[in-house]
Amino acid sequence: MIFVNLPVKDVAASREFFTRLGFAVNPDFSDEHTVCVVVEENICVMLLQEDRFRDFINGDISDAAKTKEVLTCLSCDSREEVDEMLAKALAAGATPWKPAMEAGPMYGVSFQDLDGHVWELMHMAQG
Repeated sequence: MIFVNLPVKDVAASREFFTRLGFAVNPDFSDEHTVCVVVEENICVMLLQEDRFRDFINGDISDAAKTKEVLTCLSCDSREEVDEMLAKALAAGATPWKPAMEAGPMYGVSFQDLDGHVWELMHMAQG
């Protein structure tokens, strides 16, 4: 399994944001300080309240609104799914990040979540 761990300022707001995008939450790994967002059966994003995130790191938490520590890219089954997911994210409070990108068989968009973390959505046409 892969667990991507990200710090968040407001766990409840982050839970609502990601469920509005259509992701499930695993209650076994979630509480008032942490929410486990299920991307796929073996891929989860752990959104940890900043104080809880500090329990796992040395040093400071980077400010995702100013610097980027990671780009998380999710694969979509179609261009339409890419656009639909972006629309859901923006409606839930995300901000656009970069313009849509098209390069040969690849089509992608990106947004920043409520804490400034960058999410890319990509469709790669099979030819």
